[in-house]
Amino acid sequence: MRDYSKVSPQFWIGETGKRLRKAGPEAQVVGLYLMTSPHANMLGLYYVPIIYIAHETGLGMEGASKGLQSCIEAGFCQYDEASEMVWITEMAAYQIASSLVVTDKRCAGVQNEYAALPENPYLARFFDKYRAAFHMTKRRPGAASKPSLIEAPSRPLASQEQEQEQEQEQEQEKSSPDGEDVIGGADSADGLPNCPHQKLIDLYASHLPTLPFPRIWEGDRQRAMRTRWRWVLTAKKRDGSRYAADEQSALDFFDRFFEHVAKSDFLSGRNGKWIGCDLGWLMKAENFAKVVQGNYDNKEAA
Repeated sequence: MRDYSKVSPQFWIGETGKRLRKAGPEAQVVGLYLMTSPHANMLGLYYVPIIYIAHETGLGMEGASKGLQSCIEAGFCQYDEASEMVWITEMAAYQIASSLVVTDKRCAGVQNEYAALPENPYLARFFDKYRAAFHMTKRRPGAASKPSLIEAPSRPLASQEQEQEQEQEQEQEKSSPDGEDVIGGADSADGLPNCPHQKLIDLYASHLPTLPFPRIWEGDRQRAMRTRWRWVLTAKKRDGSRYAADEQSALDFFDRFFEHVAKSDFLSGRNGKWIGCDLGWLMKAENFAKVVQGNYDNKEAA
């Protein structure tokens, strides 16, 4: 954790600052947080999941996401969701200097900090921007996204999730008179096995016994689980095959999913940066997609 950081008065009155102010208080809070975050470094290029921003600013996920997007649109920073790396493009100049003489020991410090960064798409661009100013010597290529938990689908998972949500709203009356699935799984009207909520809850509990157990499972959380279940049974891989063809293969998918969650120090709360997730959080479309894509995998030490 850094003990010290500089924030220029231009943050409030400069052109970018004016754009942040126009975007609303969330943008200003997120912008100031990114400059002074305990996770930041002097380069302004560092790992910070949106959930860190949400928790440590008190904005919640919606406010943090809105503020971050406004910061990006204002030209204050860039953010890569796959690696969860942020780059405040002018921060190195604020925190270090606009330029250094070649004999300044801070040049070696910049190069060492840069060399220790995890793989992300901004490495090459950072080097190109600051090479002359800080006399940097070794350029790293921008990294491709880390392989995901499962093979990429033929269409982006997020768009399929949105379609599934819409379909679910239209069809949730078909499963039973009160709109709830029959626990245990006779086929639904469209031929898909009904979501076996209790079996999935049991898988969650067996892999993640230290996380909160859902005492009540109904309403939005039940609908979200049903939609994730339908996605596993209907989404297509690039080769045209599905992730699961029947109830057992879908259960096997979720067994692997919860096992994957259990291996994440962040999701389980083992790294002390978060108290850990719960089943309701995991079943939300955005969170489910990020887990599947590997966003919360443990980062290897540089």
